[in-house]
Amino acid sequence: MADWAVTRKLWEKWIANNLGTSGEPLKAALLINYDPAAPSRLTSCIAEQEGTNFKSVELRSFLKFIKQNNLQNEFFFIGSSQYLVTSIHEHWFCARCINTSRPAGEGVIVMQIAAYLLVAMYEGSIGSATRAMVAAEQFVWQLSRRIH
Repeated sequence: MADWAVTRKLWEKWIANNLGTSGEPLKAALLINYDPAAPSRLTSCIAEQEGTNFKSVELRSFLKFIKQNNLQNEFFFIGSSQYLVTSIHEHWFCARCINTSRPAGEGVIVMQIAAYLLVAMYEGSIGSATRAMVAAEQFVWQLSRRIH
């Protein structure tokens, strides 16, 4: 696993360039310690978050959803937002919020890299999703370079 100081520095630089109120691709992001091969007594926790204020207990059902790996058949929650998976790939998936009050909608991109889950949250539709995907891939690429 990458040294935490390096991971944190990458996170802070990435957040500064990709998360904000106007014109930035993301409205919020979470970095969760998650290792599906770890013993069950080791619980996942929030390593970093920006634009949100979740507690680990609020993500329990989301992490259970991830662990069950039944992405195409169930809804999941992150906090009070309910999501439906719309696209599944080898190490990541996209989902749309089905209970949003925002006219353009909201979505998340969830990517697994090493012992982390990156949850990138965005507002909007296809264009916003594309910009969010590029931002998430940048962080994963930078982190994977440090890990391998």
